[in-house]
Amino acid sequence: MKEAVQSLREKVSKRLLWKSELPLIVYIVVFISLATLWLIRSVHEDLTLNLFSELLGAAFTLFIIDTLLVRSKTKRWNIVREHVDYLIGRHVQRLRDGLATRVFGFKPTLRTDATATENITAVREQRAVLLRELAGLPPSELESRILREEAFAESTYQYLNEKADDIWDLLNMKYSEYLEPELVALLIELHTLLKDAGAHIRQYRKKDRFQEHQTHYSSIGTSGFTAELGAILLIVNRLKDEGYSDQARGFDAPVEG
Repeated sequence: MKEAVQSLREKVSKRLLWKSELPLIVYIVVFISLATLWLIRSVHEDLTLNLFSELLGAAFTLFIIDTLLVRSKTKRWNIVREHVDYLIGRHVQRLRDGLATRVFGFKPTLRTDATATENITAVREQRAVLLRELAGLPPSELESRILREEAFAESTYQYLNEKADDIWDLLNMKYSEYLEPELVALLIELHTLLKDAGAHIRQYRKKDRFQEHQTHYSSIGTSGFTAELGAILLIVNRLKDEGYSDQARGFDAPVEG
């Protein structure tokens, strides 16, 4: 029977923060010292045993303090982890929505006879299908799907930078050290790709400033933006698969722009 694969979100939410706050080398040195004192106790038994007792007491104290620190850290994380997961999921969801709408002109099909909840579910499903389809396209086909007028607008540059800054804030929050390293790596890469995509938009827009080199700036801006966009799509789809794409709580409205 195939073992179920645990998502990054499940790893984070179920992760036991049992890791010691003290470097392993501290425990190694203490135990080597204890072993050495025990082996040479015949040289000066009273002094050796006194040192052994003092060192054993110090080791026990370190262990107790370390255990209390780990328990305190785990308790704090158990309180905030749901909110941290939700915050990451909201940022990913909003980014997916913005990419689909701004860059690819996503226009969902809504049913007039459906409830708001049903339409929201339908929109999310349609957007997921679109982004998966786009992520699988070669660069030339992906480029042809880009809504140029909107994608290379100044507002999209500002939007991508805003989303990159949102992700950077996640990485710099107090509890980011508790996240799975693989998740942190994905968020760092996503931040960098969004910043680079914005830089390619600026490069593309130089064609308006340097009229004699329009073709050059249009070409390198478009190809660079397309390459970054393909990588971004792969990451946001991966994060959705990992459970990070949350609809706003209690919010029953159409998709964001």
